[in-house]
Amino acid sequence: MTKSIFIASVEPYTGKSLLALGLVNSLLGKTQKVGYFKPIITQQPPGQKEIHIEAILDYFALPIAYEDTYAFTRQEALQHMESQGRGEMLNTIISKYKKLEETCDFTIIEGSDFLGEGIAFEFESNAVIAKNLGAPVLIIITGEGKSTAQIISSALSALQGFESREVQVLGMVANRVKPEQVEDVQELLRMQLPTDMMLTIIPWEKQLQSPTMKEIRDALGAKVLVGENLLSNQVDNFVTGAMMLPNFLNYIKDNVLIVTPGDRGDIIIGALQANLSANYPKVAGIVLTADTVPDEPVTRLISGLQTVIPILTVQQGTFGTTTAIGAIHSRITADNRRKIELAITVFETYVDTKALDDRLVTFHSEAITPHMFQYQLVKAARSQKKHIVLPEGNDDRILIAAARLVAQNIVELTILGDETEILASAKRLGLTLDTSLVTIINPATSSYYDAYAATLYDLRKAKNVNLDMARDMMLDVSYFGTMMVYQGHADGMVSGAVHTTQHTIRPALQFIKTKPGVSLVSSVFFMCLPDRVSVFGDCAVNPNPTASQLAEIAISSAESSARFGIEPRIAMLSYSSGTSGEGEDVEKVRQATAIVRQKRPDLKIEGPIQYDAAVDPLVGNQKLPNSDVAGRASVLIFPDLNTGNNTYKAVQRETGALAIGPMLQGLNKPINDLSRGCTVDDVFNTVVITAIQCQDSV
Repeated sequence: MTKSIFIASVEPYTGKSLLALGLVNSLLGKTQKVGYFKPIITQQPPGQKEIHIEAILDYFALPIAYEDTYAFTRQEALQHMESQGRGEMLNTIISKYKKLEETCDFTIIEGSDFLGEGIAFEFESNAVIAKNLGAPVLIIITGEGKSTAQIISSALSALQGFESREVQVLGMVANRVKPEQVEDVQELLRMQLPTDMMLTIIPWEKQLQSPTMKEIRDALGAKVLVGENLLSNQVDNFVTGAMMLPNFLNYIKDNVLIVTPGDRGDIIIGALQANLSANYPKVAGIVLTADTVPDEPVTRLISGLQTVIPILTVQQGTFGTTTAIGAIHSRITADNRRKIELAITVFETYVDTKALDDRLVTFHSEAITPHMFQYQLVKAARSQKKHIVLPEGNDDRILIAAARLVAQNIVELTILGDETEILASAKRLGLTLDTSLVTIINPATSSYYDAYAATLYDLRKAKNVNLDMARDMMLDVSYFGTMMVYQGHADGMVSGAVHTTQHTIRPALQFIKTKPGVSLVSSVFFMCLPDRVSVFGDCAVNPNPTASQLAEIAISSAESSARFGIEPRIAMLSYSSGTSGEGEDVEKVRQATAIVRQKRPDLKIEGPIQYDAAVDPLVGNQKLPNSDVAGRASVLIFPDLNTGNNTYKAVQRETGALAIGPMLQGLNKPINDLSRGCTVDDVFNTVVITAIQCQDSV
């Protein structure tokens, strides 16, 4: 068991950042005190930070100062060793590391990058540093451009290098291995590595290696002619525009970069038109070579377009430019969250995290942090994939979240809307919506339409709904999506980015209905505060619940809390605590508390209680000294919608807390409502919690 791990390579561009991101993400699922340390970094231009460090600190919001994450640049380390000796250099590294380690439960240490001169120095330094820090090594090698025999040789040579220096090796990772080599590499390495050593083979993942237009601009020293705001476009292929336009169009692939001289106006206009056409893949950008720009009429045409693609200009010729582009090694940067999330997904797909857990410290924390909560949500949803329908395919936030959900392999999705319009919007947003993984249904043309309308008529004819009315209602995406869930063609639904709460919930109340023994649909928000996750209910549905309804809300919220890994300690909120207050509103809360105690004596509950006494241990102990809940409440039940809705929004805005929800509770099948002001993260998180609810739904 250890509290640190050293990620080491013996060559450049192995993908160490993938392991670092995956490990930090995994460990933050257990504890909030994770450190990241890189003893020796590459010299950075003035004002710039080391790329890996910046990406990890920014993405995970680690509370670590940048200057505390490294000890030396490579040049400083060499100078220090020459002037004061290796021992002093190591003392400085150990001192900085120990200072960071004292504040962390676990620390990820990343070795140097092997970029530039001094490769022998770097390998020796990594081995010595790992040994002196007492950190077991996770070796990563690359399979890029190597035969199977060369991959095996690289792995065994790296292992021998560390073991000969008496450094403990925890595992071996072969990254960027061609898919057709994976099985042979796995078998041959497993035969030759120690039986207790972890072995991970990660296949080549093209999207992780694809540079962005920004990386291409920086590598070529290019100028941006137009499209500065689209430099995040990812480049998966590049082609030289040196042929006649009709033939050239055949070479356009997804996320292609077109390299052509600036005087080829036909190629430039053709590329712009192809990018707008639904019949061609997305064009990532254009690089104009030989220090030439389009003629004035073409330039005027480009500047007048509302939708453009990034166009760069360079001084080099076409051949030199394509050679330079082919040599670019893409790196994972802080501003490329899509690539960071993909790296984490790849890590979780191929790395045996359970085997890692068995070798590393296992953390037990009573509190649950926001990252721990979100990590556990995604893990739970992915463990038993469910099918979610998203009715609002005409909203960009829905499409962006859908692409993330599919890329992370969390759920199966159906999106409602016109397929041509949805795919055009996805292309405009730079998204990949693989129609083999995402089903797009237009209710008006769906094969389900007639049967759904007939079912709705049967269910609602007693309420004076005739067949024509049912057919009209089934053109509404909320009714169609809810009917998909009712019929078992989807497990759950998330809507409300465009529609009102009533529009989203009404069909569910009409024919999904409530669970047996539940008379009331209510809601909770999971409030992800800096150091804990609290459950707030009901902040979205019931305006002024009675005492019995308030008790039902409390019981449902406690069950939701427990289902999502939060120990329920219920605070029934009011403007007074204990027996001190009087009045109709306080009495309602007092009665609701008594009903809960009678129905569910197993639940920890306190009420009436004020908010500060519920969450602040000092205040709670002062006002209700013998309470199991005061100062430690995890489920906070508000007396009415006015109080609950305003309080959750105030807490969210003033503390920066992430509010996940509302999650509806009490329905027979999961239907959840979004706010019309929701973000992409809100959509993503709501789909995840809906998928988990589906796992319990019959």
